[in-house]
Amino acid sequence: MMSGEVYAALVITISGFVAAGLISSFYQLVTARPCAFDIPDTRPASAIASILTCMFAGPMILMRNAVRGRFIERRPIGWLFASTLIAGGWSLCSGTVVLSLVYAVQGSI
Repeated sequence: MMSGEVYAALVITISGFVAAGLISSFYQLVTARPCAFDIPDTRPASAIASILTCMFAGPMILMRNAVRGRFIERRPIGWLFASTLIAGGWSLCSGTVVLSLVYAVQGSI
């Protein structure tokens, strides 16, 4: 059986991955290019928006790059496993923020 803490961490991590996928897909829908770890040199407002996007869409960007690196560039399988662990930890952190925001909004309604 799964303990309550492990179950909560799993739900939070999955929430982080889902949020990353939604944000990344929305970014691609609006800009017609995939989300990436680049910051434009234009205005400060777009740089801040890009940083916020990368903060929450990061696990999706990381996993897309890792899978492409494994199958297209033939990187070793260890890179894929390491990227998966990093993206999982990142999703746990961003999922915590996303769920905290959802519960705060829910509590204020």
